[in-house]
Amino acid sequence: MPEISRFFGIIIAMFHSEHYPPHFHARYGEYKASIRIADFAVLEGYLPPRALGLVMEWADLHKVELLKDWELAMEKKPLFPIEPLK
Repeated sequence: MPEISRFFGIIIAMFHSEHYPPHFHARYGEYKASIRIADFAVLEGYLPPRALGLVMEWADLHKVELLKDWELAMEKKPLFPIEPLK
């Protein structure tokens, strides 16, 4: 699973053989969640509230880039890194 960003112990990634709807994966320690790009709804999994808040803040700042990476993933092309949350 290609990593596209990492911040505060959270790893953000996307698969090249994904299913719809467009989404990304977030991991924090033993927790993981799939998050829809359109509205940042958690599709599957769980992140602690603080980690989830950081992921939502980051995703809101980088929604356009996430959608571009999703398109690249669907075409099985290399994904671009996205700036971490600071």
